[in-house]
Order: sequence, then structure tokens, then C-alpha cells
Amino acid sequence: MPLTPHDLGYHMPAEWEPHQATWLSWPHNAASWPGKFDAIWPAYIQAVAALTRSELVHINVNDAAMKAQARDLLRSAGITDNVQFHRFPTNDAWCRDHGAIFLVRAEAPRLAAVDWNYNAWGGKYPPYELDNEIPRQMAAYLDAPCFPNALVLEGGSIDVDGQGLLLTSEQCLLNPNRNPDLGREALEAKLCQFLGAEKILWLRQGIVGDDTDGHIDNIARFVAPGVVLAAVEEDPQDENYAPLQENLARLRTMIDLAGRPLTILTIPMPPPIFHDGQRLPASYANFYVANTVVLLPTYGHPNDQRVAEVLQRCFPQRTIVGIDATHIAWGLGAWHCLTQQVPLIS
Repeated sequence: MPLTPHDLGYHMPAEWEPHQATWLSWPHNAASWPGKFDAIWPAYIQAVAALTRSELVHINVNDAAMKAQARDLLRSAGITDNVQFHRFPTNDAWCRDHGAIFLVRAEAPRLAAVDWNYNAWGGKYPPYELDNEIPRQMAAYLDAPCFPNALVLEGGSIDVDGQGLLLTSEQCLLNPNRNPDLGREALEAKLCQFLGAEKILWLRQGIVGDDTDGHIDNIARFVAPGVVLAAVEEDPQDENYAPLQENLARLRTMIDLAGRPLTILTIPMPPPIFHDGQRLPASYANFYVANTVVLLPTYGHPNDQRVAEVLQRCFPQRTIVGIDATHIAWGLGAWHCLTQQVPLIS
């Protein structure tokens, strides 16, 4: 049997550990933002600008015309440095889910990638064949070994603290539209073998309107080893109240590898956001931690500032950059969904 990444000493580092770059896939699928595609650009460009002040940004484009469009939009916003384009065609923009997940270890080759199977959140949005090729292309460009895995898994469905803990949800990973032939134990074994995790922590379900079937990056995130930031709904009449309270209760019973209780911090949810009668999966938990900035989705509500203050205490050496994600959220994601980090190896 081939050696797994864990056998070879690899593990997935935490998002707040140093990056060499952030990877994006340029938005081009107007069907992901029906009727609002043109409205996403001001916020998207603002996010790219913040990232280029923090680190190198890789951007996947489909062809020369898309590269020219992207370059012109970025240049019009004064963004000329710290961007590299790659002609790696995609079906959509959600690089967190279709991009490679990168691993590190102490010995050379220090950087490696995992190429999971990708089926657009349970086969919901075909075609997705181009997206499924992206991990191999990213790994090849970086000259990193790439470990294929037939397991269907998206990057937004898991979060790690870099010290052996991995957080996920039953609604997503145990969903029959992902890996119907695998039970909990088999899934845990795969996560440990391919991500270097030592303990899997299971929440139950995600938020209303989330077409990913409960991605963890909308409900709870590690912000330090053994420290989880959990989204809670403060209105008992809201349909997110009960499931998020159940997740919070579960978190408060969990322990780390040394048997210590996790430290649990909470952030509120934004008010319900609807478009064309559809509730959107708007959540502050979909933030992205880069080297010098934290991209925070905001929604024009006083809770924006409350969450920014919590994140600033969690990441005192980084600038919290709040960017209005109201239009972006019509695509059913936000800044974490659009980004994928590449760890720095020294």
C-alpha cells in the first residue's frame, strides 16, 4: 500500500501560519451570481488589493481574454504588483473548494498537495470537470508532490488548528451526495492519513441557505491552537438559532489532544439577507486569514464592528479589512470560499 502524507510526515498547517501566497480563481460564471454578476467587482477587487499588500496572489484564468480583463480591472484599481496569472481553466471561482490543499513537513520536499475528488457540492452544479483538474495544476506549478485521493472533499468543509485538531460537520462529510460508501470511521481515517490530523471534531449542521450542506467555514473556525470562534444566532426566533446552539454545546464538550477543553469564543450572525426570496448563507465566520490582513465579510450592520473587534483581539498583529460581501453572498459564499492559502516553507 502506498505511503500516505501522514506516513511521510506531512500535515496541514493552520491558516494563520505564514503563507507564500494566496490562490484565487477569477470569477467568470455569471450563473453563480444571477442578475448580480457585474455588482461583485468592486468588493472582489478590494479583496484582491488587500491580499496583494499581504502576499503574492496567484490567479487562475481560462484564456488570454480573461487574463486581459482581470489585468485591466486590477490595474484600474492601482494593483500592478504581487499578482501572477495562470492559464488554468476553471468552471467557477470557489478556489477554497476546488483548489489543492497544501501540506508541509520538516524534510524536503517540504511542500506537498492533496488532490481530492471534487463534484461541485454533491453534483449540484455541473459541469465541474475543469475545477477538478486545478489541484494537480497548482501542485505542478509549485513543483510540489501531489497525493491523489478519491475522497470527495471541499476545502471549506474542514478547518485545522495545525496541532492535530480538525473541525468538520456531519451534514457535509457524512452526506450521501459526497462519499456514500464511507462511514464516519473510514472518513476520519482518510482525514488523518491525508491531512496529518490526529483528532476529528464533529459539529452537526450548517446554516440556512448554505448549498454546500454545512461547510464548517460558515459556522466555526480555529483562530489559535485549541481555540474556536463559533457563530451564534442571537434571535431565538431565527431558524439558525437552534442548530448553532447545538454546535456551540458540542464545542463546549470537546477536548484537545492533551485532554484540555477547547477555548470557545463566539461571534454573532449578521441579520438575515435575502435575494429574490432566497435566504443567503451570510456569515462572519467566512473570514480569511492572510499574512498581514484578515478579510472579513461585512453586511452593513452594527454586528460588522462587533465581529471586527473580536477578530482584532484574536489576530492583534494583522489588520482586519472589512469588505461588504452582500453581493458576493448571492453566489452563496464569501472571502474564505474564494481563497486558498499556500504555506510558506523556509
